[in-house]
Amino acid sequence: MTQSLLLDKYSIYSVQIAKNETTCKNVDDIVAFLQAKIEVHPIATQIAVFDHLAHTLSLKEHVLDENIKAAKNLVFCFGKMLPNAKMLAVRPRSIGIADLGENFEISFLEVPNEELQKVTENWVKSIQNK
Repeated sequence: MTQSLLLDKYSIYSVQIAKNETTCKNVDDIVAFLQAKIEVHPIATQIAVFDHLAHTLSLKEHVLDENIKAAKNLVFCFGKMLPNAKMLAVRPRSIGIADLGENFEISFLEVPNEELQKVTENWVKSIQNK
């Protein structure tokens, strides 16, 4: 898993997983795998699955990496505390899952809570060789 700055300001974590390194055959399989992780977590709640590729393609003017075959965001929240209104800016969370042909790329913004950052990393890492 790699940490990087997207657009010089967003701290993201990402990993590419070759399709032969997982039993997940497509983006929907990965979404279902992660939904199961969210379902058993004591505070995580699933909110939605957003088909980002379908949305992008529906726009008359769009930009799309030709390698992307499917792209969805699994939207969820860990929010057990709301110490101030500014916390709403970093919630809910989203894990992006893209099919790039031979590989899946999974990415997410850094979680402001270190413990929950590790949970998210472990969920994503567990896709490989599952």
